[in-house]
Parts: sequence; structure tokens; C-alpha cells
Amino acid sequence: MNSIASAFRSDPSGTAPKQHGAVPMLELNDGNKIPMLAYGLGTANSKQAADDVIKATITAIKAGFFHLDGAEMYGNEKELGRAIAQSGVDRSALYVVTKLDNKPEHIGQVDKILTGSLERLGLDYVDLYLVHHPAMAGGDPARLQGLWAEVEAIKASGQARSIGVSNFLAEDIEMLFSGGKVKVVPAINQIEFHPYYQRQQVIQLCRDKGIAISAYAPLSPVIRAPDGPLHASGLLPGLAKKYGVNEADVLLRWCIDQGIVAITTSSNETRINSYTCNIPNFKLTPKEVEDISKTGSETFRRFFWSQKFAEGDTR
Repeated sequence: MNSIASAFRSDPSGTAPKQHGAVPMLELNDGNKIPMLAYGLGTANSKQAADDVIKATITAIKAGFFHLDGAEMYGNEKELGRAIAQSGVDRSALYVVTKLDNKPEHIGQVDKILTGSLERLGLDYVDLYLVHHPAMAGGDPARLQGLWAEVEAIKASGQARSIGVSNFLAEDIEMLFSGGKVKVVPAINQIEFHPYYQRQQVIQLCRDKGIAISAYAPLSPVIRAPDGPLHASGLLPGLAKKYGVNEADVLLRWCIDQGIVAITTSSNETRINSYTCNIPNFKLTPKEVEDISKTGSETFRRFFWSQKFAEGDTR
């Protein structure tokens, strides 16, 4: 197995991350550090019964998932808060994320909305607060910039240690900066990212501005598109066999080895434990990362927010 490089500091530029004992950590542009493997309470978990969400989240925390990615939109902030309280893990050891729901009427009320999220979570602060989708600003630069000013005030208040965005395209990032009013550069942009949807335009722009990337749906080639070229070519099964891990582990490592935070969801205890056990213990070679990228680019498949895009739009 390849050991993880350890002679340099992590940053959002795409440089491979340094290993920190268990799950790698990435240093954000504000100096805060984020675990590069996250347990997501996303759309899949939002459809589960409350007790099941709590149980799965506690299992994830006890397995070593200290980065917990939630959102107001998912409707399970209370469950996330109860899992945190029942886990027995100190709050200071956890990295908790929530997001401002994609509702235009929330503009002008961000402080109030976050207060509600914190009450549901049972927390005094979150480690990262994200604007869930730029569509809430309706394509109006002034509204988007005004919204971001409210989010900057959240960071200044201490209710969020880092702030960022989610589902922003390159043009949304450019729109945000176009007024010259940004005081706090977003720490991260959370986007759908996997070998069949590689998003190089927005990723490169974010890296140019020092904005890190976190990936949701990174396991799509296994879960949603098992008929794709990564399997047809034998590449993904071959790498899993080489390293003695699961195919999902390889896809998560592919993200991390590009300096991208990987978010995964699961209610399966065996799978949850395999991620935190396997991910820190192997590293893909640069050629293997490139091979996955090249083979993945043979097809294009988007699985979220497709209603926001015209047919053939690959942004």
C-alpha cells in the first residue's frame, strides 16, 4: 500500500492531503481545519424515521465520522442534535455543518433562520454554515451579495466558525464577487462531484480563489450507475481488489487524493465502519487518480438538481 504524503500542509488547491492519524484534515482559507471524510444526513436520510436517523448517526460518530453534514432542508436537524447529544463524544471533537434552506424569503432573515437551526441542533455554534443553493437569489447579483453579507455577519457573531456555499456554478461564484463587496471569501463550495460529473470549470475557479471543494454523491458510480465505464473497463473493481478495500472506498479516496472533501451517507453499520477503517490506510497513486478521472469522463451523468439544467448542459 502507498503511504499518505506527509511533508506538506493541506490546502484547497488540489494538493494531496496530509494524514492526521485517522481521517485526513484539510486546512481552509480561514485557517480552520475540516475532516476530509463526512457523514451526510442528506436526502436519503431525510426520508428515514427519526429513530433510524439518530441510530445511524450515532453509529457513524462512534465509528469515527466526526464531520457531520446536515441541512435545514433535510428536515432532520433535531435528529442530528439528538445523535450528537447521545453519542458521548465531546462537542469540541465534532465538525458540524448545516445549510440555509433554498427559500427566497429567507433573504433578510438569515440570523433568525440560523437561530432556529441551532435550537434544533441543541448547539451554540456550527463549524460550517452554507448557502444551500444560489437559486434563492433568483440570479440577481445584488440579492446574492446581500445574502452573503448576512452570512458574513453570522461568522462575525461566532455562530458559525466557517461559512461557505453549496451548488454554486462558476458563474454564481463570479456573480458573488462581481460587486467587490465580499469581505469573507467562502471557505468551501459543496457540489455534486464524482467520476461521471467532474465539474472542472467551477473547481478550477474555486481553487483560484482559495475556496475548497466538498463532494456529495461521490459514490454515484457504484450506487446509481453500476453500468458505467468504471465497471465495464474493470478499473474500479481492479483497484478495490489491489488495495483490499471496497469499490466505495476507492471512490472516496479518489476525491480525497485530489484535496476534495468526500461526503457519504449510509445506514449500514458494516459499511460505515469500513469507510473509517479503510480510508486512512491506503492512497491511490497519481496515475490511478488520473485513470479514474479519464475513464469516468467517458460518460456524463448528473443525479441532483437536474431540473435546474437544460438537456445537454454539463456545467
